[in-house]
Amino acid sequence: MVIMGIDPGYGTIGYGFVKYDQYKFTPIQYGAITTGPGMPMPLRLCEIYDDLNTLLDTFHPEAVAVEELFFNTNITTGIQVAQARGVILLALAQKGLQPASYTPSQVKQSVVGYGKAEKKQVMEMTRVMLGLSKVPRPDDAADALALAICHGHAHQSQIYEGR
Repeated sequence: MVIMGIDPGYGTIGYGFVKYDQYKFTPIQYGAITTGPGMPMPLRLCEIYDDLNTLLDTFHPEAVAVEELFFNTNITTGIQVAQARGVILLALAQKGLQPASYTPSQVKQSVVGYGKAEKKQVMEMTRVMLGLSKVPRPDDAADALALAICHGHAHQSQIYEGR
């Protein structure tokens, strides 16, 4: 099964594609969709939408995992990320994909075994689980790959439990 992980944002949107086969993860492609900071928000959203559709048409994922939004103190940034996440969900729905959503602590628990793991630990375990020689860059791509791994584990649990 090909799983796509997406780390939403509006300046940098991490993505990662992995092939998952009975507890084995193989990286296919990862990187980031980026938009220019000087661009008006509507144009940034269009660029995210177009680039995401190109990725979906190229790699044809069977499953998608998108990180849940976490709002800290900057509500303006949170709103902009939420707008980008909405565009991402729209593009996925138009391709017939129903993404799973995971919180950062769920991803940490799945990849590291501890829901309050440090970001460095998650990135290193992602590297190890995918057999990569170095940690994926940018960080957003590593986060997206961790989301794909998390979804693979969740999917396997559902199969094991007979769902």
